[in-house]
Amino acid sequence: MQELDLQLARKTLEAQPFSRLVQARITAFGDGRAVLEVDSRTELHQQNGFLHGGVLAYAADNAITFAAGTTLGAAVLTGGFSISYVRPAVGRTLAARAQVMHTGRRQATVRCDLYVVGEDGEEALCAIAQGTVLSAAPSS
Repeated sequence: MQELDLQLARKTLEAQPFSRLVQARITAFGDGRAVLEVDSRTELHQQNGFLHGGVLAYAADNAITFAAGTTLGAAVLTGGFSISYVRPAVGRTLAARAQVMHTGRRQATVRCDLYVVGEDGEEALCAIAQGTVLSAAPSS
């Protein structure tokens, strides 16, 4: 299995066309954790000026899957996830912080807390997600 590190995670994210479109970046990766960030900009807002819920869902999904990859290996797929929106996402940067809560042989359960970081650096929780990630590696 190829060694998984922050540099490989960044290359993998860069290979995703949608991730390039939203200009996402991975700022932490390893030991059952991953942090994905997206800067807020008008194109990512909904009609009331908040980050669109789809952007939050994208960030949760990807952070969850990257975190699981640190325990299951690089070949992983999202099995499913749920998200609860806590408050409108208004700020300069969205930070999706995922942590593996349990890993089995072929599946991981991951929690992701999504924060919006304001201009003053203050953080506000805007959503909570939980997902199941499956190993896509062939069984031996």
